[in-house]
Amino acid sequence: MKRQQKINLIIFIAATIFVIIGTYFTIRWAKGYRPTKHGLTKATGLLAANSFPKGAQVYINNHLTTATDDTINLTPGQYQIKIKKDGYHTWKKTLTIEKELVTQTNATLFPTTPSLTPLTYTGAIHPTPSPDGNKIVFTVASASASTKNGLYVQDLSSNPLSLNHSARQIARNTPDFNFNQATFTWSPDSSQIIASFPNKTNLLLEADKFNDANSFKDVTYLLPSIFTDWEREIAQTEKTKLKDFPKFILKVATESAQNVFVSPNDEKILYQATKEITIPDKLIPPVPAASTQPETRNLKPGNFYVYDAKEDRNFLILTKDEATTSGKKQIILKNPLNPIPPAELSLPLESSASPLISLIGKSIPQTLHRFATQYSPIYVTNIQWFPDSYHLIITTNKSIDIIEYDGTNRTTIYSGPFDPSFVYPWPDGSRLTTLIKFSPQTPPNLYAIKLK
Repeated sequence: MKRQQKINLIIFIAATIFVIIGTYFTIRWAKGYRPTKHGLTKATGLLAANSFPKGAQVYINNHLTTATDDTINLTPGQYQIKIKKDGYHTWKKTLTIEKELVTQTNATLFPTTPSLTPLTYTGAIHPTPSPDGNKIVFTVASASASTKNGLYVQDLSSNPLSLNHSARQIARNTPDFNFNQATFTWSPDSSQIIASFPNKTNLLLEADKFNDANSFKDVTYLLPSIFTDWEREIAQTEKTKLKDFPKFILKVATESAQNVFVSPNDEKILYQATKEITIPDKLIPPVPAASTQPETRNLKPGNFYVYDAKEDRNFLILTKDEATTSGKKQIILKNPLNPIPPAELSLPLESSASPLISLIGKSIPQTLHRFATQYSPIYVTNIQWFPDSYHLIITTNKSIDIIEYDGTNRTTIYSGPFDPSFVYPWPDGSRLTTLIKFSPQTPPNLYAIKLK
């Protein structure tokens, strides 16, 4: 019996020692220690070479090293990383590997020959995206049957093969109301649309059902009340989106910037500086494995920047010469004619004297334009967020480009014929939608540029 007890004790002690040693080496391995002829040597970091799609080649300092997705141990320092895959644009970036930390590539590879698919065949006039990014309203004027001409809403989340086959007609043209001559403004919740006609008539239409001509009603006299309700709703939404941003950045956004747009994940802000100003360092405590890309904290008027509230990093995206803008926009707005309680509108700024602009302008067209620009940058500038919040879309007269939020990997996605006034992403990032007119005799149609 005593002999068995001794054996059990020896086994227990051996198992305990094994667990302790195993745990020790596991922790050391995770922290970057590796065995050498001199014993365990510290000072490696991890490169998580991941990409979408997977299975791409990973080059480190121009040497083919592995394929995605893989994790590689590297001595701390700077490395030139390239990720290549046949049929896709090469992704490249200089990354800094830090000891005991994991640096991820998060490389999205875009196709070199994206497919171009027509989404409409009878024309698409005045395409207007909804605030939630899931719908587009447009008009049709040249359908084979006159009853098919009118206003349509397409749900982008359904990922259709053809808008003509799945778009819902919500109103028909009538002798009194030709929707091809109207402009459209969505409600903040994407459930209603104001159709504004040249004769100053304004119809409020439901976006999720057919609106019979007998129910058309001019709501021009109700617009002040409608606008106030919409502005209040937008203010509440924006306040929620911005609650986690540093106070200094909110002050910059409301006092020293225009064309300000929050990323879909509410972690970043795209903005155009209007004043020279320097963003102080360490607005938030440092986070491990933050981006090591060069940032720009000295702002120049006219330049576009992205501020990342999660990592306290500010990146230059476009210079003043590269940006095209019209109009002016601010983040949160106060209506001086119909004051809204400060508790509902005010941002947590250090000063309550920030020059905040109202969405409600001096005229109905001006007000409608301000609401439209609140929903999407396409009405005021040539840059907008990509749905993943990691990229932005830049439109020029000759091409459609995509760039990472830190200013790297600008890639031309498409450079054929298109209308630069309308380029818009699918909510899942699988496609870009634009207007293309291949023949002078045909109306412009919506086309999808497939990215995935």
